[in-house]
Amino acid sequence: MGEDPKWELAILATVQGFYEKLLQEHLGGEVPVPAGLEAISLQSGDDVHGTLLSMHRWLRLLDLAITPAMLRRSLTPETDAEIAEAMLRYFTRKKDISDANRDKTDLVATFLYRHPRVPGQWERHGYGLDGSVPLAPFEIALLEILADADVPALSEEQMHLLRQFERLQEEAGKFRDLNALLDSGVIVRVRELKQLFDASFYHPSVLATIAPYNTAFGQRFDELFLKAAKEIKNFARELEEQGGSILGNVDGMDVTVEHVSALQESELLRIDYGTALEKFRRVSRLRKTLQEHPPLRHVPPVPARKSSASAKAADPFRLPDLETMRAAVTPQQISSEEGKLSKVEESIRAFVRVADARFRHVVPMRYFNLILTPAEVVAFCAEDREEKSQQGRVTHALLRMVTLAARMTTEMEELRRTKNSPSLWRLHADALVVLLEIERSVQENVKRVMVSGETEGGAQTEAIPASLKKLHECTALVQQTLLPADKVAGAAGGR
Repeated sequence: MGEDPKWELAILATVQGFYEKLLQEHLGGEVPVPAGLEAISLQSGDDVHGTLLSMHRWLRLLDLAITPAMLRRSLTPETDAEIAEAMLRYFTRKKDISDANRDKTDLVATFLYRHPRVPGQWERHGYGLDGSVPLAPFEIALLEILADADVPALSEEQMHLLRQFERLQEEAGKFRDLNALLDSGVIVRVRELKQLFDASFYHPSVLATIAPYNTAFGQRFDELFLKAAKEIKNFARELEEQGGSILGNVDGMDVTVEHVSALQESELLRIDYGTALEKFRRVSRLRKTLQEHPPLRHVPPVPARKSSASAKAADPFRLPDLETMRAAVTPQQISSEEGKLSKVEESIRAFVRVADARFRHVVPMRYFNLILTPAEVVAFCAEDREEKSQQGRVTHALLRMVTLAARMTTEMEELRRTKNSPSLWRLHADALVVLLEIERSVQENVKRVMVSGETEGGAQTEAIPASLKKLHECTALVQQTLLPADKVAGAAGGR
């Protein structure tokens, strides 16, 4: 190391103290220190050379125990720059070209770049030692820190390799999606590029080039990863609110809401990229799967029901008693479905009001065309939906019947398309049960409107029967789908 053994011992003692503290936190207890290497012994020892030999052996052992991932976690904004500089000196002077030592050096150099002693310190440009060649201020700092380091000079080929980092940084900065960034292979290319420097990796010019790249790439990567994780968690939350559990399939395994709930973004970002890369890829693939096949969309048709008693018992698509399910509907489920009905109503209303008068009665929905009666078209264009007059009540009743029938039809189609997923099939079946409960309250409201119309007189309620007939037909189809075949006739007769 350096020519002054006391200076060298001071550096090693700083690294030792940091390593021991890190291990104590990791193990949850004291780490036994070899005799002669305790803090008090280092201060009073006379045999500096003997102590150095013991210290080098002790640090080699600690190096085996401390992984780059552990070091990454321990380097926080509160870490003293003096400690980081001592570790950088230690790593560069070891002449160890292993992946672990290179990664640790990479981490410490990047930490020093991200956390300058003086804010903005690396933004002021300096000059080369000959006073003419512009030199990055961070490189000047590294030259001072590593002044005693004996590292190989850079060859022309290695200088060419250094120039590639600027292009790679620009490339990484252009990605707007985690999938694209991971699929580009930038991470692997940069890692291979770093390996090509061999022992010259520890040269101040190399570290001064790599640290800014790591910082820029890390910020971009973190941003895209957190964005992808947020989208996945949003999918999971929406699915959980509707009673679902399976988000998608990645590498042949179902990813559940519980899996996503256990995803700790901050923890993943703190561990070694090499170790975490496959986990990042799984998050990326799940996000891509959800984009291409949302959990409530794009699934194949449902199979025909089996008739035998044994087949029914094993049928994952068979529901409990319908009336029992209806009685179990909660106010929260009703409220959630009411929110969806409001959105459907507004979307139909928006189309009808701007469409050509000749075609506004045909509303394009996701899976079908919704056909409106002339009275329903007028109702969706009306401004009196919330008025307390009889006409306002009629308008409101018409809108509710149309919207409810539209939602039922959509959920029926979703149900038909969930052949390969009993979990999603049940999710849509549950939604239809909630809609049946809402349909019951709509029916009661329509009766009240009809009675008040008869009491007050007038022709406002004449438009209701046509809409009510369509709703009855839609409701009967839902019950026919959800009830076992032997109960359909009885249910229809009991209306």
